[in-house]
Amino acid sequence: MEKIKEISVFFPAYNEEKNISETITKADRTLKEITENYEILVIDDGSKDKTSERVNKLAKKNKKIRIIKHEKNKGYGAALISGLYNSKYEWIAFTDSDGQFDFSEIKKLIEVQRRTSADLVIGYYLKRKVSFIRKMNSAVWQFIVRLMFGLKVRDIDCGFKLINKQVIEKIPRLESQRGAFISTEILVKAKIGGFKIAETSVHHYPRKEGAATGANFDVIVNSFKDLFKLRRKLK
Repeated sequence: MEKIKEISVFFPAYNEEKNISETITKADRTLKEITENYEILVIDDGSKDKTSERVNKLAKKNKKIRIIKHEKNKGYGAALISGLYNSKYEWIAFTDSDGQFDFSEIKKLIEVQRRTSADLVIGYYLKRKVSFIRKMNSAVWQFIVRLMFGLKVRDIDCGFKLINKQVIEKIPRLESQRGAFISTEILVKAKIGGFKIAETSVHHYPRKEGAATGANFDVIVNSFKDLFKLRRKLK
């Protein structure tokens, strides 16, 4: 495939000491194949384990790796905001740090961008490896978002996205600290801003190590409140 000019890649992480080294190493290997100008950021969202130690050890050997540390756990949305606004290159990609995505599939996202000239390329799960309840919660959430904002995409919340930095610079500043809402906020604001969104399928694998930190009931309720606040703001 044709190489991309430059790209920032970041991984939000919370207590991922068992996964983060392998995730970074695999990403670095892929990035060397597709570009010469890249950076890898890890957004450590207040981890209580040795996540930061693992990242710092790799960063000492590779100057393209750096860490942004939240002293307290702020939530997935806050981690994404830190990553998006601290990325320096023209294209920004992010995915989860737990190894449930194959980062080499970034090549698919780039190929779709080249073919469609999209400003954002978002993944959708071929088969999501999570519980039935989480799948149902996601389906209800996405139905409501489509109904309220006319956002016609297959999967709002898939954690594998490629975004042009101009999108982040030009849309109203992102605000959501909660993981259940941040992807919706990005896509809705991008759609209203006239940016083009394209999609492609990505694989999703079972978590090898550690525990998932999915949204609890309070987070879901508050995310619906955020949704209606956004609707009022954008009227």
